Amino acid sequence: MAKTATRARRKAPAKRKSSASSGGAMPWLVIGIAAVGAIAAYDNWKSIRPMLGKAPAAIVRDTAEAKPPVARETPKRVAVAAPAVKAKQAGDPVPPAAIPSAPVPTAKIVPASISPSAPSASQTAKAAFGYCGQGEHINCVGDAGTFWYKGEKIVIADMVSPDVDRARCEDERRIAFAAKSRLLALLNAGPFNMNAAGASDARGAPRVVSRDGRSFGTRLIDEGLAKKPGVAGGSWCA
Repeated sequence: MAKTATRARRKAPAKRKSSASSGGAMPWLVIGIAAVGAIAAYDNWKSIRPMLGKAPAAIVRDTAEAKPPVARETPKRVAVAAPAVKAKQAGDPVPPAAIPSAPVPTAKIVPASISPSAPSASQTAKAAFGYCGQGEHINCVGDAGTFWYKGEKIVIADMVSPDVDRARCEDERRIAFAAKSRLLALLNAGPFNMNAAGASDARGAPRVVSRDGRSFGTRLIDEGLAKKPGVAGGSWCA
């Protein structure tokens, strides 16, 4: 029995030594595991980093979803009382009644009547003339005493000339054609004046046509291609 107790006391320090050695190796084991984990994390950092970035966003989203909605306060409407109307008393002054204004007469505007038979006293004209044909007469010469200006028929009032279509003899036809050609030349020589010599009728608008103060009728009379109105001996035949 004494020997067994002695052996037990001798073996006891050995147990303390093994427990001490196991307690000293534990920190180094933890450090080793941490080092291995750090190396693995460094090698797989590219795949771990997105997971770490997404985690806070998911946490924030979950927090936002879990947050209860805040109820807004509805503004209170305050009723404003209408001002009380003061009742009229017997002694209150009565305002005078409105005096109706007399209607203002509106002046009637009567348009001035324009008479087509009242032309202007003088008119300056210029155009390119030709002989009248079968078509529409705009600016053309019909005979020695008649021409059209802008579609209006003009009759030279201070002369009488023969008509080519109504000539009774060869001399009258020749004079009529010469007078017609001379009138065409005078009209195309430049601007000319037309003065009214009466009201327009079915025969045309009577005008005294002139240039530089001398009428075309006087020129044709002086050249023997026309005669003065009302002169006896109007026949052009011998």
